[in-house]
Amino acid sequence: MPSPAAMDPDPIHPGRSRIPVLARLTAGLRWDLPASLVVFLVAVPLSLGIAAASGAPVMAGLIAAAVGGIVAGSLGGAPLQVSGPAAGLTVIVAGLIEQFGWPVTCAITVAAGVLQVLLGMARVGRVALAIAPVVVHAMLAGIGIIIVLQQLHVMLGAEAGEAALHNILALPDSLAAVDPQAAFLGAVVIALLAGWKYMPAAIRRVPGPLVAVVAATLLSLPFNSDVDRITFDGSLLDALSLPHLPQGEWTAIAVGVVTIALVASVESLLSAVAVDKMHHGERTDFNRELLGQGAANVTSGMLGGLPVTGVIVRSATNLEAGARTRKSAILHGIWVLVFSLLLAGVIQLVPEAVLAGLLIMIGIRLVKVADFQTARVTGDLAVYAATLLTVVFVNLLAGVLIGLALAVLLVLWRVVRASIHAEPLGGAAEGRWRVVIDGSCTFLSLPRLSKVLASVPPAAHVTVELDVDYLDHPVHDTLEAWRVRHVNNGGSVEIEETGTATLHAALAGTPARGSSRSALRGGFAPWRSWQRNSAPLAAEAAGHVPAPVRSVLSGVDSYHRRHAHLLRPHVQELSTFQDPDTLFITCADSRLVPNLITSSGPGDLFTVRNVGNVVGSDRLEPSVEASLKFALDELSVTSVVVCGHSSCGAMTALLAGPGANQKAANQKAAGQSPEGQEERCPVESWLEHGRPSLESFHAGHPVRIAAEQAGYGAVDQLAMVNVAVQLERLQRHASLQDAVRSGDVHVTGLFYDIATARVLQITPTGVSHLDPLPRAEELSPA
Repeated sequence: MPSPAAMDPDPIHPGRSRIPVLARLTAGLRWDLPASLVVFLVAVPLSLGIAAASGAPVMAGLIAAAVGGIVAGSLGGAPLQVSGPAAGLTVIVAGLIEQFGWPVTCAITVAAGVLQVLLGMARVGRVALAIAPVVVHAMLAGIGIIIVLQQLHVMLGAEAGEAALHNILALPDSLAAVDPQAAFLGAVVIALLAGWKYMPAAIRRVPGPLVAVVAATLLSLPFNSDVDRITFDGSLLDALSLPHLPQGEWTAIAVGVVTIALVASVESLLSAVAVDKMHHGERTDFNRELLGQGAANVTSGMLGGLPVTGVIVRSATNLEAGARTRKSAILHGIWVLVFSLLLAGVIQLVPEAVLAGLLIMIGIRLVKVADFQTARVTGDLAVYAATLLTVVFVNLLAGVLIGLALAVLLVLWRVVRASIHAEPLGGAAEGRWRVVIDGSCTFLSLPRLSKVLASVPPAAHVTVELDVDYLDHPVHDTLEAWRVRHVNNGGSVEIEETGTATLHAALAGTPARGSSRSALRGGFAPWRSWQRNSAPLAAEAAGHVPAPVRSVLSGVDSYHRRHAHLLRPHVQELSTFQDPDTLFITCADSRLVPNLITSSGPGDLFTVRNVGNVVGSDRLEPSVEASLKFALDELSVTSVVVCGHSSCGAMTALLAGPGANQKAANQKAAGQSPEGQEERCPVESWLEHGRPSLESFHAGHPVRIAAEQAGYGAVDQLAMVNVAVQLERLQRHASLQDAVRSGDVHVTGLFYDIATARVLQITPTGVSHLDPLPRAEELSPA
């Protein structure tokens, strides 16, 4: 128990207990403290190697590591991300140092940090993620190749050049004049890092880079003084230096600032996204992460350190070591600072070839075969190759810009390119042709569109199927001009618009992409909504099709052209047998489509339809009895569904009662006009099956009460009660009782509300909504 003093309010902030503050400071330390030590051991050799590869003072890498841990760890928006100098920036920094010198490069780092802070304040963190991943992957691979080409020369004991092409051409000379001691030390590091993953788990707890650097350095101690080692003058405090303002070349300076800010931001944000996928804790605040990274770069540049960015290698190590909060990243920066102040002399024992071997492995790991394979499979190989080659042989900024430009052009080509083709129907001799335009049709598609339209014979009867989600005015003009010419030459043109963009809309105003594809047209929507402009069938043109069946045959024609080839692979295995899951008993009403409201396809539902979706009164109606027996014994269905619907004619007739209203209702239910028709006794006789439902309705059935409370009218209330009564009859049936009791068969009721196109569930005692987000206005009385 805490002492009374500990429970006293904070004298500075009345009402605030001291215990939560202390708890916040120590929360998670049991995991974060050991994790920070592991990350520190990984960060030191990596930071030294990156500084050496960049041509910067060696201590600049440690300054950046300490600042990245403490500043970015404290202020950043990715709690478990670890920041510091990154291999992805080595080429950029090396070029800036070569052009401007180290002090000016520090000033560029400060300016890049200020730009990152401004981007964070502008809340564009997530916008930076719009850079195509293939460009980032290719950029990192290019950087990896450059690092490998440079450090191979260092490992061989030679001088590395700045340009990748120079390093490739000079490689034979370096191999001929190899330094055996340097090559041996570099090979030891590479061998240890390559084989570390095969070590026992207990040994792998120690970071592989640390083991490789320490082991190779110890092996180098007996060697003679010819082995080149890391050198620097003074301590970490001596390495601290203020940046110098440049003297001219402002355009090149601005390019350098933007490059550092862009690459550092993108690498940090992509690393944060990857880290988020590796844990289930707090998610990244991308705008805050930009602010934290910017502050770290301003601080690092002011102190004479390398640019800072989020690093996936250290971040993954942090997570694998068990870190829970941002304290691990902050502590790792503190350990780097302490090491740099107290043990700087140890660093000068490390041979340059050892760090070269470490950097070669880092560079190799930046080139990921999986990224190359993904680019090949997704059709982005050209973007990947162009970006990589430009980064390697020109420079990083040019590579990124070219990669982004190609990626945008590729997306533009894929998105705005419409699929356009023409084909004869029933043989060219019949003179019927079809032109299909699918996708987004813009002026960029005009060359293809004009070519396809020109391939259609002059006097043909043409159906243009326009299934597009975007269509602009030039396309409208082109189609209209061709249609006029084709008709004047003796042909005919019918245009079927089945997409969300129409010719009229393209002419009436600014074109816009359709919000969704019209999936219902030509498939589930009524004929009247899509057959207004249907092309005449060949048989109809020949006078063989009576007017009453034109809609059916036109629908069959559309089915053959649009859907049959899509359905064929799914129904081939059903050609010799059926295996439905559900016996679906529903009304014969034309407005209720079982497969549509259940998202089912061929072979899923064994459907029985009759007027009023009844199963019988005292005993099951013969057709329902036969269907039930066949479904249970032969098809082994696992569920039986009874589905009613709103505005049911049978329920309207039942409510109307005897007399003239009964006669009119019966005739309406039978689809007849109330005037001039004799009463059809078979309909009235059939409706006797629904009398028990009407009696339950008048007796105050629980389903009627629930439907009334939901705002439904009397006819729909009776329709829901009717479903509940049919469920009760089925559950009492001898064939179903045992199966329902054992759970082998489930009996369910549904109600389809035509006006809202929503489906409710009906039980013998109530009504429930299957829609996860029912809207209040849809439940109000009509």
